Amino acid sequence: MKKKSSKPFFDAKKIKKAVEASLKGETKSVKTKKGKKEYVLTGVPGLDGLVEEGIPKGSSVLIAGGAGSGKTIMCLQILYNAAKKGEKCLYMSFEESRERLIQHMEDFGWNPRELEERGNLIIKQFNTFDIIRSVDALLAKARGELLIDVMPVILPENFKPDRIVVDSLTAIASAFTGKRENYRSYIEQLFRFFEQIGATSFMITETAQIPTQYSPTGVEEFLADGVIVLYNIRRGDVRENALEVLKMRGAKHKKKIVAMQIVDGTGIVVYPEQQVFGDIEEEK
Repeated sequence: MKKKSSKPFFDAKKIKKAVEASLKGETKSVKTKKGKKEYVLTGVPGLDGLVEEGIPKGSSVLIAGGAGSGKTIMCLQILYNAAKKGEKCLYMSFEESRERLIQHMEDFGWNPRELEERGNLIIKQFNTFDIIRSVDALLAKARGELLIDVMPVILPENFKPDRIVVDSLTAIASAFTGKRENYRSYIEQLFRFFEQIGATSFMITETAQIPTQYSPTGVEEFLADGVIVLYNIRRGDVRENALEVLKMRGAKHKKKIVAMQIVDGTGIVVYPEQQVFGDIEEEK
């Protein structure tokens, strides 16, 4: 009997089918005993198949992973798919420039500039030190509960996003070096703010390739409704991409690590039935 290979097999026809299926819709409503509950779809081929109904609308989701795991591409892809369907989408970059992110998207054959012209997509670079100055000023006035008016700092004028990407919480945390409590207060307020405006948010965090912690301080993964982990697994002299929905509050999800690929002309493609075999251990 042949031993099952640990190497994923990628079929071009399956990729095309998954892409077409993923573009049928980005939101849906499900009736529950408490009334209708809305879910959002990512439009990333195969990813929505890991969560039974989709991501509950208004959720905050961490996208965690190491270098080269595909975090930025996935988040750009999620916003691009939603913006094409008419949603308002904001990409907040604290690291890469707008032009570089636009180029990443165009490299996959996407047309983000058209969506910017329609007013459905904004990709903007933010300065972490502007946030720190705002927090420090408020703390100087009040030493009690921190009340931050976050909106002027992060939202473009007259733009109420349905989906937001923060790239990344790690960059923000680094700017707060030596001011851990200030960072925690800001992050707690940021999560509350996204919840108040009803936006579904995706927040990137940098981790080890095989992480044991999924956010800069550990508190973020408890505040978040969901955690999606992207792996860049080394097996001998090759690397495999894989993905896991570690947590998704308010939604049933498959609890397994599955194969993932970054495909030219498409972006991220997830294979829900292609489980990654073998032990995944922390790299030394």
